[in-house]
Amino acid sequence: MTFQIRTLQLSCSTFSVDARFVRINGRWIASVDTPEGPTLGHGPTAFAALWMALQPFEGVIDELLASVPTDALLS
Repeated sequence: MTFQIRTLQLSCSTFSVDARFVRINGRWIASVDTPEGPTLGHGPTAFAALWMALQPFEGVIDELLASVPTDALLS
């Protein structure tokens, strides 16, 4: 099995977070660093996995997602 890990740094007005993505068997897994440790998300797309992994950042999720480069989550 081969897979590739992609990394991004997302930012909002007060902080930035690191996110990592991997696609395994057609599904995406995202890991986002939080002050309490990494949080995971999964889904059929990288965006869905990222959205799930960002849930601990309620209130700034939209701002973090706005910092994602437009082509970064394309497969």
